[in-house]
Amino acid sequence: MPSSDLWAGALSLVLIHDETGCPHSALNAARLLERLCEMEGIDADTRILCERASRRLGTAPEARNPCST
Repeated sequence: MPSSDLWAGALSLVLIHDETGCPHSALNAARLLERLCEMEGIDADTRILCERASRRLGTAPEARNPCST
């Protein structure tokens, strides 16, 4: 099972993105979620949720071009 620090970091970045619209937080959250997906000990349902969230965060309109903000 992945470290609770990784889960906390991903959740924190998702919340920062939601509260502020920060594109860097969205991209970093997506990267952490991808990393969590690749770890052993994750059940299939959690892996699918992480993959969906990662894709959504990585393709959010404000996250597509972080240099435009």
